[in-house]
Amino acid sequence: MNGRDLTWQLPLRLTAGTYILDSGLRKRDPDDDTAKQMHGFAAGTYPFLDAVQPVTFTKALAAAEMLIGAALLVPVVPARIAGLGLLGFGAGLLGLYARTPGMRRPGTPFPTQDGIALAKDSWLVAIGAALVAGDRR
Repeated sequence: MNGRDLTWQLPLRLTAGTYILDSGLRKRDPDDDTAKQMHGFAAGTYPFLDAVQPVTFTKALAAAEMLIGAALLVPVVPARIAGLGLLGFGAGLLGLYARTPGMRRPGTPFPTQDGIALAKDSWLVAIGAALVAGDRR
């Protein structure tokens, strides 16, 4: 990464990478109740996840978050690669926002009070897109 790229990429990569890595680290050893809650929420939006055991799902989610977070934090990983991972992950989270009842105000893309936490994940998509579009390698 050259100096010019570092200037604009570093704040994006540090912010998103730290956040995602921490989220994964906190999920890596879930208790049964937490795993069931997370799995149920995700499977409600993505029915194919019903076939996965809740603890297995949560551990896989944790591993994916740790991998994406580390890719963002390690500057030798090209921005395009780290950005694609973040873009895909963020899109999955926005799918939860778009498809879960009660997350958006009727007839609008804007969140209800309950939807604010998921709507905030749009910044992950924006950072991922910026890293992909701005990588000149």
